[in-house]
Amino acid sequence: MTLRCLAIDDEPLALKQLVAYISKVQFLELAAQCQSALEAREFLENDTVDAIFCDINMPDLNGMDFVKSLAVPPLVVFTTAYSEYAVEGFRVNAVDYLLKPFGFQEFQRAAQRLLERKMVVSPLPFPKEEADTLFLKTDNRIVNVNISDIRYIEAMSEYLKVWLDSQPKPVITLLSMKKIEERLPNNFMRIHRSYIINLTKIQEVNKNRVVMDADTYLPIGDLYKDAFQKYISTKFLSR
Repeated sequence: MTLRCLAIDDEPLALKQLVAYISKVQFLELAAQCQSALEAREFLENDTVDAIFCDINMPDLNGMDFVKSLAVPPLVVFTTAYSEYAVEGFRVNAVDYLLKPFGFQEFQRAAQRLLERKMVVSPLPFPKEEADTLFLKTDNRIVNVNISDIRYIEAMSEYLKVWLDSQPKPVITLLSMKKIEERLPNNFMRIHRSYIINLTKIQEVNKNRVVMDADTYLPIGDLYKDAFQKYISTKFLSR
């Protein structure tokens, strides 16, 4: 199992050491390194990670408040020079708390705790071609979503809104567009940075917009326009 992780520290030397430690642990994969919590938040708007190594005492937004602001935070290891944050760190369900300066052995133990926690909570994979449902985590529940019931998927900050035919409100889950794309069949297509649609649910194509229903007009992004037009041309009937 590989854990994609995010390293966050406003001190360049501390961040460099953190990145070096991550590279030495076989099951850790560095997704990005950030010098502020605001930069990390921007990254998580379009991607997800399994874990974050996060400093606490940072300008603009401290690490503790950053983690609390996430709808569904990933696994967290706090790194800081201030021991008084330790109790509060565990209150937000941090996996570990590393007090600076810490060595590689301490870091390695924290990484192992991350792996053990991840192995407990991760679902078993199943082949895409056999899947007709998705299990999505929303709030404190895991819901079973029929793939054929999905009309479209909307990216919002660090989470997704999965809009269904069977209910007026979307299922909201912490997941990246890339991850859910990997689990969807061929009748789904990404038409915009923020939208994946079920092609069988299209009612109309109007200029640079896709009409899913009377109230839903989704834009077609420039990067996705050619692929979408090629799909339409394969289905288009004329005299």
